[in-house]
Amino acid sequence: MTNVTVRSEQACFGGTIGFYSHASTETGTEMKFSVFVPSTASASPLPVLYFLAGLTCTEETFMIKANALRHAAKLGLVLVAPDTSPRGLGLPGEDDDWDFGTGAGFYLDAEAEPWKRNYRMYSYVTQELPALIEANFPVEAGRRGVFGHSMGGHGALVIALRNPQAYLSVSAFAPICNPVVVPWGEKAFGNYLGADRTRWSSWDAAELLKQGSRFPGPILVDQGLKDQFLSNQLRPEALEAAAASATQELVLRRHEAYDHSYWFIQTFIQDHLKWHAGRLGA
Repeated sequence: MTNVTVRSEQACFGGTIGFYSHASTETGTEMKFSVFVPSTASASPLPVLYFLAGLTCTEETFMIKANALRHAAKLGLVLVAPDTSPRGLGLPGEDDDWDFGTGAGFYLDAEAEPWKRNYRMYSYVTQELPALIEANFPVEAGRRGVFGHSMGGHGALVIALRNPQAYLSVSAFAPICNPVVVPWGEKAFGNYLGADRTRWSSWDAAELLKQGSRFPGPILVDQGLKDQFLSNQLRPEALEAAAASATQELVLRRHEAYDHSYWFIQTFIQDHLKWHAGRLGA
C-alpha cells in the first residue's frame, strides 16, 4: 500500500477487515481508519460507503459494534470508518470534556485558534481520505455513499448537502440535526468556529436546507423515541420542517423503545446498507 501503515488485517465473512493509519496533511497528525473489503472485490471494484461515528468513538467502534460486516459482505459494499478527530496534539482544553476536542471533531474545518490548523475533519473526510482509499483499495470512485450516527449523522448530512454530486446516497442514525441551537453544537461551533454565529449555519443540515442546499436523492434518517438526547440535542423535527419547506425528500422513521446506543444501530443497520446498496448499484 502507498502511504498507508497496516496495523492489522483479519479474515471476516469471506472478506478482510483491516485497521490502518497514515500521516495526514489535513490534520497534521497520524490518522487511523478501518476498512472492510468483501471477497467479491477480487473480481471488480466495489461501491464504497463511509461511516462517520459519534462522540468519543474511534475508527474501531462501528466495525466492532454495528453488526454491519455480514450484511456488507452479502451486498458487496466496501465499508470505511475514519477516526472522529485528530489525537495527541496537546492543545489546551482538548481533553477536558468528552463532547469537545479529542473524539469530537464534528466533521467541520475549524476556523478559530488553536483548532484551525489540525481540526479539519471535513476536508479530511471529503478529500484526503477518499483519495487515499481510492488509491489503495478496490473501490469505484464514482459510487460513493456516506452515513453516520449522532455527531457522525450530523457530519454525513452536512457532507452530502454540501457535496451533492460527490455522493450517491446518504443516511443517518439519530443525527444532531440542528446543531446551531443545541448544547453540543453551541459548544463545538463556538470553540471551533468562533463567536460569530453567522458562520455556523454552513455546518448545520437544517440550516443548509433553509439556505437552498439540496441532495438529489432521498435522505434516510432513523430515530429512536427513547433516545436520551432526543429533545435537547438531536431535534429531528427541525430537519423534518426544513426538508418539507425545501422540498427535499426525507424518510424520517421514528421507533418506539429504541435509544441512542449501538443496539439501535444493530437493529436497523441492514436497512441502511440495503438503502445504500440500491443507490450505489451494488
